[in-house]
Amino acid sequence: MSKLMSQILKFGVVGGLSFLIDFIITNIIALILRNAGMTATNAAMVGALFGFVISLIFNYLLSMKWVFARREDMDRKKEFVIFVVLSAFGLGLNELIILACMSMISNIHWCAAFTQWCTDVVNIVANMTFDGMATAGSKIIATAIVMVYNFVTRKIFLEAKEDESEKVVDSQVTE
Repeated sequence: MSKLMSQILKFGVVGGLSFLIDFIITNIIALILRNAGMTATNAAMVGALFGFVISLIFNYLLSMKWVFARREDMDRKKEFVIFVVLSAFGLGLNELIILACMSMISNIHWCAAFTQWCTDVVNIVANMTFDGMATAGSKIIATAIVMVYNFVTRKIFLEAKEDESEKVVDSQVTE
């Protein structure tokens, strides 16, 4: 159980760093696209796609080096393809959640008034618009859900089974 907890903590660190990369890129691209005239929802979706792809590469490299025990019977190209396919399902889930959140938020007018009040009175986030906060909030919700999906599917499809990982450790010790 402590091995699993350690792995979950490592996954959390890698996921946290990947989230920061994804979150920053998503919001920067969404801001640029909104300023160029794109709707907030479309800008959030496009920004999320770019953020996801860039953070995916980072996440793959760190996850397979530090979090999961590699399967010795799997070619690295096949491993990456499986990682990408699993992540593509995660991206679809991510995009659907962001679309749903943005749709719900844009139909709740009191959120805009409350956001404006927080920005004006409390000065929580300087120069952030309602659309920017909606994008950021939607991304946080989607990331939390997709993180659980990612851990479970990678553990099932990419990690060496218990007896296989012990063989790898034993062979590394004897070398």
